[in-house]
Amino acid sequence: MSHSAEPRPMTSGKCGPLSGEAQVPGDKSISHRALILGAMSVGQTRITGLLEGQDVLDTAKAMEAFGATVTRHGPGSWTVDGVGVGGFASPEGVIDCGNSGTGVRLIMGAVATTPITATFTGDASLSRRPMARVTDPIAEFGARITAREGGRLPITIEGAADPVPVTYRTPVASAQIKSAILLAGLNVPGETVVIESEPTRDHSERMLAGFGADIRAETTADGHVITLQGRPELRAQNVAVPRDPSSAAFPVAAALIVPGSEIRVPGVSRNPTRDGLYVTLLEMGADITFENPREEGGEPVADLLVRHAPLKGVTVPAERAASMIDEFPILSVIASYAQGTTVMNGVAELRVKESDRIDAMARGLEANGVKVEETKDSMTVHGTGSVPGGAQAVTHLDHRIAMSFMVLGLNAENAVGIDDAGPIMTSFPDFVPLMERLGASFG
Repeated sequence: MSHSAEPRPMTSGKCGPLSGEAQVPGDKSISHRALILGAMSVGQTRITGLLEGQDVLDTAKAMEAFGATVTRHGPGSWTVDGVGVGGFASPEGVIDCGNSGTGVRLIMGAVATTPITATFTGDASLSRRPMARVTDPIAEFGARITAREGGRLPITIEGAADPVPVTYRTPVASAQIKSAILLAGLNVPGETVVIESEPTRDHSERMLAGFGADIRAETTADGHVITLQGRPELRAQNVAVPRDPSSAAFPVAAALIVPGSEIRVPGVSRNPTRDGLYVTLLEMGADITFENPREEGGEPVADLLVRHAPLKGVTVPAERAASMIDEFPILSVIASYAQGTTVMNGVAELRVKESDRIDAMARGLEANGVKVEETKDSMTVHGTGSVPGGAQAVTHLDHRIAMSFMVLGLNAENAVGIDDAGPIMTSFPDFVPLMERLGASFG
């Protein structure tokens, strides 16, 4: 959706026990990667369970613009007829990635080592986000980058005609940086190496291997090292996208904070590089049972049974942050209903997401009667077991901020509002009807 549309305020009020099954959408990270790698493969890739939020749809349009054939056959069912590694064509127009930081960063990496020219743009929120963290390393392959002041969108990339292999140590824990470099490395002779100080979500490595790339990861004294052999022939695959643990976090949180609730969330990814929130919730005393563990699309998944339970404050270690970076906003909501203090460390990356998520959550929680403290790299929530509510939170065009405050209102003493529910469509288009089917009260 376009965020130039009129804002859509929404309120969330106290409700009775939540119950039923929450069919959350497919994993957004895997959906982006399935489309991109399908486009870079030879043959037809079939995808089921694709998230059909605007972020992913924008990536699908981008792959078409670069020459792949992308076809929707029904809800979540898509095919991509790829052009092979190095087969992208120059697009006729500007590539608009909307609100998606993942989409634009991965696609810029994917085109950086093919001798074509492409210009990338996005909405007002995305255009404020830093891109140099990706454009700097892909320039080392030989790509020429022209960006707005501060390394921001719009950005024009002239792909390298004779790319050279790169060894790059990531300055911050970011799966987007790692993935952009690996995608660039696909069309480079020799080995591309990424060194991380700590492992980040490994969807790209898993999926690259599944499509036939020669890739290996190892932990050494130098860090977590991923090595990719360039110029493979990627082979089209059937990809079953597991359900997104970040999207599941919202109905899970709602069930945990609303007394008497019991819900089931089937088929959620349990990838250990994405599991930090659920590890933390169990430490807080959450009643979550992981049933029917299995593997789908190369990813471990399970069905979640979630019941309301009293929660206590905990300290989240900084080394866990990379495995739950998108879940800290909703964790701060859960912490507001816990008894005691929850300290979230290692969260500086949240300040350069769709918004400064630490500041946005702190201001909104404070307005609704929750005591919060913050530093550049931490956030502390003093939970009392109840939330006064009664205020409207500013979402800053950020879907996770919007959904987090809608959950906050479900057990607050007074209704909680948000200034704009529109951004929710970018990642979780079924959020409102899904929550209302469980028993939520939105207005």
